[in-house]
Amino acid sequence: QVRFTESGGGLVQPGGSLRLSCAASGNINISNYIMAWYRQPPGKQRELVARIFSGGGTWYALSIKGRFTISRDGAKNTVYLQMNDLESEDTAVYFCNRFDRFEPWGQGTQVTVSS
Repeated sequence: QVRFTESGGGLVQPGGSLRLSCAASGNINISNYIMAWYRQPPGKQRELVARIFSGGGTWYALSIKGRFTISRDGAKNTVYLQMNDLESEDTAVYFCNRFDRFEPWGQGTQVTVSS
């Protein structure tokens, strides 16, 4: 069974940075799929934040474009999300998953942006 373990979240002041990691285990090679980061703000639905394609191309939601960078390490089977210039609106639980077909969701990692 595929499992995603997200980490790296925390409390950060506006303008700060965090680097999230998503370690994939089980029957999955992340380099073969479109991998994505999603987030669920308090009281809202889960939303797509960024994608990385099997060929290495990337896509970002307008709300985070220019501030976040998605990347992956195939050898570690891990996807990353570098988040810079964080804003209070970025407060959410962050998850990773495949984009084309969901695998079981991990527990996510909480990101709180507050002064």
